Amino acid sequence: MGYITPTPIQAQAIPVVLQGHDLIACAQTGTGKTAAFLLPLLEHIHNHHKNVTQALILTPTRELAQQIDQQAEGLSYFTAIGSVAVFGGGDGHVYEQQRKAIQNNVNIIVATPGRLIAHLTSGVLKLQDVRYLVLDEADRMLDMGFYDDIMRIVGYLPKERQTLLFSATMPSRIRTLAKSVLKNPEQINIALSQPAVGIDQQIYRVHDQQKTPLVLHLLKHGNYTSVIMFASRKEIVKSLAREMKSANINSAAFHSDLEQREREEILLSFKNRQLHVIIGTDALSRGIDVEGIDLVINYDVPGDPEDYVHRIGRTARAETTGTAITFVNHRDERRLKSIEELIDKKIKVMPPPEELAGIKEIPSARSPRNNDNRNSKGRGGQWKKKGGNNRPKTQ
Repeated sequence: MGYITPTPIQAQAIPVVLQGHDLIACAQTGTGKTAAFLLPLLEHIHNHHKNVTQALILTPTRELAQQIDQQAEGLSYFTAIGSVAVFGGGDGHVYEQQRKAIQNNVNIIVATPGRLIAHLTSGVLKLQDVRYLVLDEADRMLDMGFYDDIMRIVGYLPKERQTLLFSATMPSRIRTLAKSVLKNPEQINIALSQPAVGIDQQIYRVHDQQKTPLVLHLLKHGNYTSVIMFASRKEIVKSLAREMKSANINSAAFHSDLEQREREEILLSFKNRQLHVIIGTDALSRGIDVEGIDLVINYDVPGDPEDYVHRIGRTARAETTGTAITFVNHRDERRLKSIEELIDKKIKVMPPPEELAGIKEIPSARSPRNNDNRNSKGRGGQWKKKGGNNRPKTQ
């Protein structure tokens, strides 16, 4: 699979897991956390193979559950170990596939908390033989309100087990969770909240009406083949997708209004390089694992500095290089300062293209095209409709 040398988190975590210790591991996105827990778990299960479910991996999103399941399938290809991704949002056929795998005592279950609880309450799933629990992207799970679900699931598990908690950040609520579910854990911190060194970070100071023209300029004049663009809200994502289509740029919007099948097709096309640009909100920053991304564009500055690190962590993965460009307007200066304080670095300011100079700022634009008119508090992207209605424009 191309593994030659372990990443720092793999080099430090794998021996700890093999020795049977509980573990709290904190490392930024794109450093190889998945293999850091999968490889030693597969070793344990292979050496003590039984026809029972031995490992449970909890993760916040269905996309991440599928990716971990796919990695488990690849890494265990020459063993008898089986895995299944358990998540909501699919049709009856998907649910039936999950149920059959559970009834056949699949060795590894990779699940989102909500759908796993559905299988537990139905009586189909029993977890009495689980020896390994992994909480992956634990901070994101807590952000999404899964604390009670996690604790409920833990109540179904044997008290004697090995528990591994992996997280990109380590706020106090993560430590509270760790105290509840881990026993005397080892701790590993790898470059907490620091972007990968291979990322060329840039900012453009522009006003809202210049953002979309600048996107089009960058995509048409830059040699980028794989691009992720982040916006603050799905309405902006949809608007940008329409602009990209009008400009004949091979792109797609990724948001919660899509069916599961549509989301899977978009991600697959992007991974296979059939789709060049994918546009999404922060949910995408943790839900996609693709190497070789050339460019990340922050159409809007994220409100949380940690989200900036997660977003730009989509590029320069696995010791590669990449570019991260952020658009900053006059309302974003405080957010930019918080980001630079977090990463302990001033981000390089780039001169905007000359053609943007002729695009004037409109204080109260009526159209969603080429702008994101946020309200006076600087939150979200509220677009004004005719008649002064300030509700978001939807499809």
